[in-house]
Amino acid sequence: MTSLRRFLLPAAGLAALTALTAGCGSSSSHVVGAAVASSAPSSTAPSSTARAVSTRPSSAAVVYLAEGGSVTGTVVHAPACAAGCQLSGDSTTSLWDMTWATWNSAVAVGTGTEKLDDCTPDCASGTLHAVPVKVTLSKPVMVCVAGTGKWFWTRVSFTWPSGLPAAFSGGNAPLNPFDYPGITSQAAKSCP
Repeated sequence: MTSLRRFLLPAAGLAALTALTAGCGSSSSHVVGAAVASSAPSSTAPSSTARAVSTRPSSAAVVYLAEGGSVTGTVVHAPACAAGCQLSGDSTTSLWDMTWATWNSAVAVGTGTEKLDDCTPDCASGTLHAVPVKVTLSKPVMVCVAGTGKWFWTRVSFTWPSGLPAAFSGGNAPLNPFDYPGITSQAAKSCP
């Protein structure tokens, strides 16, 4: 059986990956998709070329989920993230039937269903699995979008109370937690 390595990919990176992998016919694949498992800790520190990171939003700040990790795409807040919130740029993982017990300037915690594509034999032909999930959004950063500072979650953590289907074992397991490094690298202390 082919070993799959799964990870979230922002929409902008998906186009680049598609171009790079077009025509590849290897027997192993690195699959773009669902939020996925790794024993290595992820880094959320911006690169040295990034602007200084704002430390915390005010308690009155609104923090958004940038669907697919793109701050210039669809951004949602708790009520708008009840159904169909895309976590990956390639639609291989999304949140449905979400109830958000908490969504404030520090953390968002909700329960519902995560729809995960098993990408077998590939993501276009894969099966979507609806899995009960508890999601925690954290590590907000401010990003300048069209000259305005907006706060965005940069970390998504998952708990699957009923476990995951067998299709997500081994190298196909979801990364948990998942960070949006593209958002973190855009963090700013203030906007012009």
